[in-house]
Amino acid sequence: MKNKKFITFGFISVALSLSFVLSSTLFAKETNVKKASTEKSRLEALSKFTKVISIVQEYDVDPVTIEELIDKALDGMMKNLDAHSNYLTEKDYKRLQVQTDGEFGGLGITVGMKDGALTVIAPIDGTPADKAGLKSGDIILKIDNKSTLGMTIDEAVSLMRGKVGDPIDLTIVREGETKPLSIHIVRDIIKIESVHAKMVGKDILYIRVSSFDKKVVEDVSKAIKKKKSVAKGIILDLRNNPGGLLDQAVGLVDLFVNSGVVVSQKGRRAVETKEYSAHAANTLTDMPLVVLINGGSASASEIVSGSLQDHKRAVLIGENTFGKGSVQVVLPITKTEAIKLTIARYYLPSGRTIQAVGVKPDIQVLPGELKTFKNEFAIKEADLKKHLEKELEKVDGKKSKTKEDKKDKKDIITPKMLEKDLQLKEGVDIIKALIITKG
Repeated sequence: MKNKKFITFGFISVALSLSFVLSSTLFAKETNVKKASTEKSRLEALSKFTKVISIVQEYDVDPVTIEELIDKALDGMMKNLDAHSNYLTEKDYKRLQVQTDGEFGGLGITVGMKDGALTVIAPIDGTPADKAGLKSGDIILKIDNKSTLGMTIDEAVSLMRGKVGDPIDLTIVREGETKPLSIHIVRDIIKIESVHAKMVGKDILYIRVSSFDKKVVEDVSKAIKKKKSVAKGIILDLRNNPGGLLDQAVGLVDLFVNSGVVVSQKGRRAVETKEYSAHAANTLTDMPLVVLINGGSASASEIVSGSLQDHKRAVLIGENTFGKGSVQVVLPITKTEAIKLTIARYYLPSGRTIQAVGVKPDIQVLPGELKTFKNEFAIKEADLKKHLEKELEKVDGKKSKTKEDKKDKKDIITPKMLEKDLQLKEGVDIIKALIITKG
């Protein structure tokens, strides 16, 4: 009987082994078939590409070299991936590598592509663009005499850069205006003070962060520590903040949140998937917190506001943010050329994305001095290009000039300014209520 059992078990063991070998063999064959199919598709696609290149080179009405065709093909391919990816020719690559050696001037704006149009994300406080009256959401139609339709962000930035003191004219389309506006700006060296702190009344600390440079966490920490003995609540103003360094965004959230995920980054490759967390040792205060946001709050600002919202650590007041939640890297392909490619997207603690969606405020409040009359221009995604082409026709050979906005912006915490700045006024009212509730 024992021998029979042994023979039976031995037979089963052999059968299982054969089954495993057969399964492994079939799996290997299937894998090889898939690889062969993928390789075949790849070769067919490359063959089609080569064929089109040859046909265009032979029959196009204008003579064109193979190098020019490849550059055009790469440019078109990268542009069609997403709004932030593009092919950098030798000239473009050099522009991107421009450092502060050899002085250059700028306008002080961050721009992005929104619905295919070159859009001002935000003017930076105190810069020429800010003083000239550019606003978040303005669509740049022309840079001097060049139309921006079809222009990449890098090309636009290159045109707006120049020598300190050199003037530039931007033709913009602004929602609420009946016709395009011409904004005259004189380039200057852009010097940015990112953190400004003031008191509203006796017990509310107002902290304005205009961009995320390398000292934001340090400067915000100093502001809180300085007023910690008298402040009972904090208003963090991230309006028109175009973003900046990721580590500073994470560090800023960490000042108010003692644990949990701040933001995660997910890409196709495992190395691009990362998670950033808060730590109790870095937490500075548990004071009630209100965050002000608008359409000019982008990237790092959206990470901060969205993360604080998910952690239920702050009340968000204002308008929906810009929706820039992707990560780009510059990858050289030759010694003189490169591609800028989107490799990952940011996700908030709840798992929601920022990209093209933005962060929605808890309490929606429109800014003060809002124009309510009907206008002939309204931004609509479906027909934005047609609208811009019509607006471009209006200004070609017929520019209209506007006066510079010379509003006094010295002290935004005065009672007079509170009455004009409805979002800040609402923030003050909410933080007062939170202070009473906590007390």
